[in-house]
Amino acid sequence: MAEHRSGFVTLVGRPNAGKSTLLNRILGHKVSIVSDKPQTTRTQIRGVLTTPEAQLVFVDTPGIHKPRTALGTSLNATANQATTEVDVVCFVLDATAPYGRGDAFIADRLPADAVIVVTKADLASPDQVLAQLQATSHLDAQAWFPVSGTTGEGVDALVDHLRERMPEGPQFYPDDVITDVPDAFWVAELVREQLLAVTREELPHSIATRVTEWEWPRVRCEIIVERDSQKGIVIGKKGENLKQVGIAVRAQLPDEVYLELFVKVEKNWQHQAHSVERLGY
Repeated sequence: MAEHRSGFVTLVGRPNAGKSTLLNRILGHKVSIVSDKPQTTRTQIRGVLTTPEAQLVFVDTPGIHKPRTALGTSLNATANQATTEVDVVCFVLDATAPYGRGDAFIADRLPADAVIVVTKADLASPDQVLAQLQATSHLDAQAWFPVSGTTGEGVDALVDHLRERMPEGPQFYPDDVITDVPDAFWVAELVREQLLAVTREELPHSIATRVTEWEWPRVRCEIIVERDSQKGIVIGKKGENLKQVGIAVRAQLPDEVYLELFVKVEKNWQHQAHSVERLGY
């Protein structure tokens, strides 16, 4: 009888490389919010894939970038920490974006047995995918996989490879656990995801969300911005933006949930280390 395998896999890469979309596809379940805005993922998000023969614990991380704020510094530290003491590091590259200095910066810090994952293969041309594979061919990596987190192309082959890389070991989580993200944190993340969608380019990094009251089925979520003008953008004309966000989030929660949304101004919160830490980033 084959031994059970288990271990940890970290996904690292630049902002918007497609890490969260890929993780959600691997798990067949949404555990990480998705947006086309940089710095959407702000913490380590763990997703658990359990099969009869193995359990893989994936760690989604913030995109590594040149920080300009206390928030950016914290996000980089979170991502870098996730590359230590894991079994496999996957370097995720966007096939539609040229290989640049940011990618090289991450590549220089990869372990020798990393896996190169070129995402968005459904959006890129074959030449673009090939260019990313060639750009990373000099790395001392163990394998290269073109994939699409949207269509699932190449994902099964990637997972099969990662499963084979796991050492023999026990399950870390019960069969029914898909993520270790607390429910309150997940609701706050859903609110932030919808705010990023509704406000589009107007508030790329200035939104934070946190659940301040949890008396099920009543949930109170606070939306934090940096300026009064941003508060107006979040609320929208006659409250339309906040209403859209509430409707979209409630559609992803049980029917009985009563979700309250409030907007609060904390000036320049992302530039202040104590505010970043207090908000859980």
